[in-house]
Amino acid sequence: MKLLVLGGTRFLGRHVVQTAPERGLAPTLCNRGRTAPGLFAGGEQLHGDRDGDLAPLLGRRWDAVIDTCGYLPRVVRRSALALRDAVERYLFVSSISVYADSRTAGQDERAARALLPAPDIEDIPAHYGALKAACEDEVQEAVFGARAIVLRPGLIVGPHDPTGRVTYWVQRVARGGTVLAPGSPGYPVQFIDVRDLAGWMLDLLARGGSGTFNASGPAQALSFGAFLETCREALGARAHFVWADEAFLSRHRVAAWTELPLYAGEDGRGLNEISLRRALGAGLRLRPVGETCLDTLAWAGTTPLPPGVGLPAEREAGLLRLRDGRA
Repeated sequence: MKLLVLGGTRFLGRHVVQTAPERGLAPTLCNRGRTAPGLFAGGEQLHGDRDGDLAPLLGRRWDAVIDTCGYLPRVVRRSALALRDAVERYLFVSSISVYADSRTAGQDERAARALLPAPDIEDIPAHYGALKAACEDEVQEAVFGARAIVLRPGLIVGPHDPTGRVTYWVQRVARGGTVLAPGSPGYPVQFIDVRDLAGWMLDLLARGGSGTFNASGPAQALSFGAFLETCREALGARAHFVWADEAFLSRHRVAAWTELPLYAGEDGRGLNEISLRRALGAGLRLRPVGETCLDTLAWAGTTPLPPGVGLPAEREAGLLRLRDGRA
């Protein structure tokens, strides 16, 4: 299979390219050459801009393309049209954020998606989910039809994760001591190891799959309490957890998702309980959570997290004192 990867040097695309040789593939990368330009120096890389110059793609053919970095419908449509007659299958990486209802558990791929209030909106932070939904339509309905695969991952985690969201918890548990944990031990958590997602994407293309799939993990329901306990056991850490409910977090203006990653509050609870039945039936296999924790810590070590991710030690200590009534 001749494979084209749009992007390929940041996170998910990087793991796709690293996994491809295990499947006997030597993918072609197409990107702007700005992120880690020397990462895959031995392979073929085309330099272009999907919002500008697509000439490097013209006159070439591949069996499939993987698009990990499409956020604006207008831009995705340009890429899809340029590749319509050049590839047999187009795999587009969307997001579970496409769902209009973020509170209800168990939603599958048929659930209603968010809609853009106007077709020309391109404010990604404000309308991320609706924009991703519109991108899906450009690939699946407007251009490739049954030749398209649309994946809706939850939070993607593991080595080289630029967001730091699971990395925060791994580093924090590894330091030990009293850890402020969000909500309650029973709050649901979903995420997928980037290596499992990358391998499954290649398997789907090799089998000639099509359709839409939620893509997260683990296979069995996971609570926040079980996640932290698994992390502690895997790392052999001396940590114990103090839980702060949503009222406490709101009162002290602790930001869900950023200061306390993985926790989306009650408004986002449903996006941590998405149905994975279709993906598991299509061959998605997920490694143990403890393995992801160990490998993430081995990669990240004590490297500082991105700005704004996680609780600084002083803020966490202050919140713990407030939680215990000592302040």
